[in-house]
Amino acid sequence: MTRTLLTFLFLIAVIAIAVAPSSGQRRDSMTDEEVELVRNSQDIDKRIGVLTKMLDRRFSALGIEVGGWKQAEKSKEEWGATRTGTKTELLLDVRAILQKAIDDIDDVAMHNDKTQRQNKTEGLLFPKAVRSLAAAAARYLPQLKAALDKTTDEKDRGLLLASIEHCEAILDAVTKLPPETKPEKKKG
Repeated sequence: MTRTLLTFLFLIAVIAIAVAPSSGQRRDSMTDEEVELVRNSQDIDKRIGVLTKMLDRRFSALGIEVGGWKQAEKSKEEWGATRTGTKTELLLDVRAILQKAIDDIDDVAMHNDKTQRQNKTEGLLFPKAVRSLAAAAARYLPQLKAALDKTTDEKDRGLLLASIEHCEAILDAVTKLPPETKPEKKKG
């Protein structure tokens, strides 16, 4: 009985090692330059702007046109080289960056009392950030669904489905914002 148990545990260990990633390191979803841009963007609307530009870069690297930001030659020093990788790696990046954007919005909402005044949910920047992220999600959603229809790889399908769910959650969240108000013009 003890020998059977040891053999079983040994087989489990061998299988776990065989299935583990061979590289030993996980790929970061952001380049060093992108991490620095996020770190320097403390206002929530600016941070969401940086994250959506990162997403636009990933879609561009995938060869998917989403009608978003195009990196100009002069911004290459600030943004760094265009992100490369396999389709799966780039889809992992898309999912992770969408999740980061959602987490940043949620973090501001959850810690509203401790948030910088300009970032508070009742301030000007929070609704602007949510609407900006929703506009980007609306651009991404049809392209993600089209890519899902063409993909047979199960891992890629899972990543696409997760990204689609993120976009749908963002689009649902924007409907919960109060209506956008236009500033009144001064009579003069």
